[in-house]
Amino acid sequence: QVQLVESGGGSVQTGGSLRLSCAVSGRTFALYSMGWFRQTPGKEREFVASITRSGGDAYYTDSVKGRFTVSRDNVHKMGTLQMNNLKPEDTGVYYCAAVNSRQPTEELTSHTQYTHWGQGTQVTVSS
Repeated sequence: QVQLVESGGGSVQTGGSLRLSCAVSGRTFALYSMGWFRQTPGKEREFVASITRSGGDAYYTDSVKGRFTVSRDNVHKMGTLQMNNLKPEDTGVYYCAAVNSRQPTEELTSHTQYTHWGQGTQVTVSS
């Protein structure tokens, strides 16, 4: 079992940067692939990025490619989403998630696949 806690959200202007962190507790973190999702009111949770157990491979939704970078540190049990050149459409509540899976990152894009979730952190980008 793992538990996830996000931090690092906030408010920035267009073009700004934020770094989200996901602290993970549990002895088996290295067995879990991680994902990042975001949600706005009235909409379904949207896939942002995923990363393999080892951190060796990552996958991004098209709208964030080249701007966001996902990473993880299995020793310190931490996941990170670095967000650069933020746009107003990036606004939402961001969640980190984990699933005990060996599937490739490009197959872990649905929120229904993930079994563990953080509480979410708000990101607001103003124009």
